[in-house]
Amino acid sequence: MFRNAAWIIAIIVMALLQTNWPDVLKLQNVVPDLMLALVVYLALKESAERAMFTGVFGGIVLDVASNSVLGHHVLCLVLGGYTIAQLSRRIISEHPAIKVGLVLVAAFANGVLYTMIQYIQNPGIPFIYTIVSSVAPAAFFTALLTPLLFYLLSRTLHHKNVAHGGLT
Repeated sequence: MFRNAAWIIAIIVMALLQTNWPDVLKLQNVVPDLMLALVVYLALKESAERAMFTGVFGGIVLDVASNSVLGHHVLCLVLGGYTIAQLSRRIISEHPAIKVGLVLVAAFANGVLYTMIQYIQNPGIPFIYTIVSSVAPAAFFTALLTPLLFYLLSRTLHHKNVAHGGLT
């Protein structure tokens, strides 16, 4: 019961921070993708299903809050959660550098996929410029915040394991 309540609260907090208070997180006009970091964390620590459900719920909140077509964030987050969960079964993902690398790759792929969907709907969007000026910096910023975010998430979502000395 506590895990599900903490999971829902984590989705709401990440979505609120990312959509309503982006100026708090902004560094040089770059905002990290907190919802993607949560999806990757759950894909690594729990299961593909939990990560994909998080992608659905968090993506709906992001789509509604960003006033975009419903489903863009959902699709990108669900695909990212599934892919990272499948990758984490095949590699040793406990090292912090691996986690940062996975978040970097997932954030970049998520941004490219989202920009591609926008470009298909509106070809007037400068695709390459958007990737270089917006997606890449946001992916690097999200990856830089990964150790802090994963520590905070492990303290809130898996508090029993951390209190007993292990991060599982």
